[in-house]
Amino acid sequence: MVTSGAARIRVLLVDDQELFRRGVSMVLSADPDLDLVEVGSGDEALEQVAENPPDVVLLDVRMPERSGVEVCAAIKAVSPTTGIIMLTASDEESDLYESIKGGASGYLLKDGSTYDQVGEAVRLVASGQSLISPTMATKLLDEFVQISRTPAPAASLTARELQVLRHVAKGFSNREIAGELFISENTVKNHIRNILEKLQMKSRMEAAMYAVRSRLVDDV
Repeated sequence: MVTSGAARIRVLLVDDQELFRRGVSMVLSADPDLDLVEVGSGDEALEQVAENPPDVVLLDVRMPERSGVEVCAAIKAVSPTTGIIMLTASDEESDLYESIKGGASGYLLKDGSTYDQVGEAVRLVASGQSLISPTMATKLLDEFVQISRTPAPAASLTARELQVLRHVAKGFSNREIAGELFISENTVKNHIRNILEKLQMKSRMEAAMYAVRSRLVDDV
């Protein structure tokens, strides 16, 4: 708990589902340590962050117009010290990885978290710590184990394939990669297919994680 006289933790709750948002808000607003503001969209969240940066943001991954992953990265660009917890129903590994890469410090599943756990997560992230729900942490560890067992080295890739892989690891879309490298989207798709075959991997995310783990991308 926050000690007497200490500043309250400023929390911004962002979720387009009003019923869920109100439920979380009712519980967290009763906590004397927390100062809560709730909004229903990514655009509203960015306005709030620009006006008064919160200590912690509770952010849904799947929202209309602007995804939580996109909003997460935008918030960190405006307020690097703000801690972000993805509070979501999505148990997709790709959402977890992209959220972490976008700057999230926590990832909690709505179905597996109690209100008390959400409140504790806010305190942990506000203090500079990170946390991931056990189910998602297991998936992330499994993914890294698979990558560590991959026998094919990056040396098997051509110079152009390495360029494409580095852009994939940075989160670029096929269209963005094509624009950066002055090639067609079809050529990008072909390069990615070849990269996955050479590295004996099944997904774009796996290749991206391999690139980061292998330190092929210095600024990710």
